[in-house]
Amino acid sequence: MQHGKYRFIVGFLAVPLGLYALFVIWPFIQSIYYSFTDWTGLSPEFKMVGFDNYSRMLDDTIFWKSLQHSVIFALLVPLVTLSLALFFAFMINVGGRRRRGGPAISGVRGSGFYKIVYFFPQVLSIAIVALLFQFAYNPDSGAINSLLRGIGLDSLQPLWLGDPSIALWCVMAVLVWSTVGFFVVLFSAGMASIPAELYEAALLDGANRATTFFKVTLPLLWDTVQSGWVYMGILALGAESFAVVQIMTTGPGGPDYSTTVMVLYVYQKAFRDGQAAYATTIGVALLVVTLAFAAVVTRLGRRERLEF
Repeated sequence: MQHGKYRFIVGFLAVPLGLYALFVIWPFIQSIYYSFTDWTGLSPEFKMVGFDNYSRMLDDTIFWKSLQHSVIFALLVPLVTLSLALFFAFMINVGGRRRRGGPAISGVRGSGFYKIVYFFPQVLSIAIVALLFQFAYNPDSGAINSLLRGIGLDSLQPLWLGDPSIALWCVMAVLVWSTVGFFVVLFSAGMASIPAELYEAALLDGANRATTFFKVTLPLLWDTVQSGWVYMGILALGAESFAVVQIMTTGPGGPDYSTTVMVLYVYQKAFRDGQAAYATTIGVALLVVTLAFAAVVTRLGRRERLEF
């Protein structure tokens, strides 16, 4: 049985590892190399400039703004998204009242319908979601200000995406709305696999719904929550944040760079300003931030695995 085992394993791993190295590892190495040059992204000729791009990045106030905004995205968007998803999933699966003749543990009435409603934003492309909310945030004809006028709150009509103090929060709200449904379904699947006997025993011991959530549900779902936190943080640092900021905001990234995130700044420097080398430098910084975020979440969330 041991004869040829390693050749068999290497034969299966060689092709996928080769593709991974070619299309993932090699572009990373190229980006790091180009960050030490003055490449414009168009000219085949460039020269090495050492750490000039990194020195420029450290003196770039817009870079520090984009870094601050990306960190806020990575910290708050997963926190709010996963908290809402856990609450909704708990209510759908466990939080209902006991009905006569029914099981001791059940979700609220119409829980199947709620799952569909929460998951509906996942059917839409993030670009479509961003466009819809861009219209909704319109200060003159948007749905939100029209609703405020309709209920007599004419004095309370913010500029939304035109106000530098709240534009970033408006964008983050869209990202939360568009992703929370996916995690509701994910956590619902995890809760459905938890034996009902654990909840019944907790209720017999006098535990209320909040206690069962923090003492039973959350510990048994912790690995799923941790993975979701890393996944959501990467989305908030990458493609999702780029899409909503690029489509919804003025500039994009405005007003006054109040919504500029690192991934958008990379795009602008590379394709708008023709500074590909400097863009790859910011991309390297984004890589470091993403890896640091994943490492911190994994380290802080490490705990003993529970079996059931």
